[in-house]
Amino acid sequence: MPMKYFEYKENALYCEDVLLSDLAEEYGTPLYVYSKRQIIENLQAIDAAFNGAEHLLCYSLKANSNHSILKLLAEAGAGADIVSGGELHLALKAGFLPNKIVFAGVGKRSDEIEYALQQNIFSFNVESVPELQAISRAALRLGKRANVSLRINPDIDAQSHPYITTGLQTTKFGIEASKALEVYRYASTLPSIDVIGIHTHIGSQITKMEPFVDTAKFVVSLIERLREAGIHITHIDFGGGVGVPYFNAIRHEALPIEDPSHDNIPEPAEILGAVLPLLQSTGCSIWMEPGRTVIANAGILLTRVVYVKDNGVKKFVIVDGGMNDLLRPSLYHAHHQIVPLALKTYEHQKVDVVGPICESTDFFAQDRELPNVAAGDDLAILTAGAYGFVLSSNYNGRLRPAEILVNGERVRVIRPRETLEQLE
Repeated sequence: MPMKYFEYKENALYCEDVLLSDLAEEYGTPLYVYSKRQIIENLQAIDAAFNGAEHLLCYSLKANSNHSILKLLAEAGAGADIVSGGELHLALKAGFLPNKIVFAGVGKRSDEIEYALQQNIFSFNVESVPELQAISRAALRLGKRANVSLRINPDIDAQSHPYITTGLQTTKFGIEASKALEVYRYASTLPSIDVIGIHTHIGSQITKMEPFVDTAKFVVSLIERLREAGIHITHIDFGGGVGVPYFNAIRHEALPIEDPSHDNIPEPAEILGAVLPLLQSTGCSIWMEPGRTVIANAGILLTRVVYVKDNGVKKFVIVDGGMNDLLRPSLYHAHHQIVPLALKTYEHQKVDVVGPICESTDFFAQDRELPNVAAGDDLAILTAGAYGFVLSSNYNGRLRPAEILVNGERVRVIRPRETLEQLE
């Protein structure tokens, strides 16, 4: 989906109706800035793509768990996809209804399972036989019944980064497809367990249609086999993982054109258009867990150039943000477009954009064409709303950044900047 609410007006970058350089000046950098309108429109666009099919969007809290953003999504009617007791607490605190919450993850502890059962969440996405047994025991102790969907690993390559590919047999996730029928039969015999569905999630930042279509075909085939075996499935949780554009997120004649081979990423509506007819043929309700597609292009990270350093071999743009603020480039070599808040020149230079952390992996870009910048200039690291602040840390004694939500001309601090007094 396009980065609609971050744009240049007279060579100055805005978020909605707010000049971003004003935010950098008033609130300091590094600084996360989110567009409320972009968040809501992203959610509505995915919702509309279901075209009347029975469904629920369960926002994936791991993408961004700021309370104000969660509250906004809960009020918009979304459900929640959680992976820990902590995320369940955050979801409930933000107002997500328990009957719209699904609990995923490979390592659910017994206390987390009991907490979820006590809160009457909709279901657990189960990843192993031992976990099934743990949920059954907990439900029996509490006098509850637990809805479960089994996460089946279809051994389909998401064609994404290996660190965020989850559907292959070599990953820790899910129950192998060859044992699916056996495990479903076993689950059906356990006390206090209601087997209602199938869950799949093959990876994250998937930028091709084929893996989703192949997964949908797998799901339909498995449901047919299960029903033939007398196991009646009524629920499909189709996971998330839809990719978003990180290259050329904003275009302007003064900005370098980034690798155009990354431009043709299917929209969520295109993917749903291809898989929905398959999934609907089962008669099941369809739930989906978007995270990145809701929040990624709704957020940016502002950072200020501290020094420009030339060692005779490379030129480094040293900024005040670091891998402790946005880990994705260091962790995955992930690409984020980086642009100046004020366009002053059409001249470009090849640079590494690096932070202040004492690690060689502390970079936001390497050998990147960037408009010429100088110390004191402010930059925006784009499409940083997902897996940004949630992965931040105090490494090197750095303070976590503030977070700002923009709504038209209105600006609200939704997380204050950490202070030295808060460091422990």
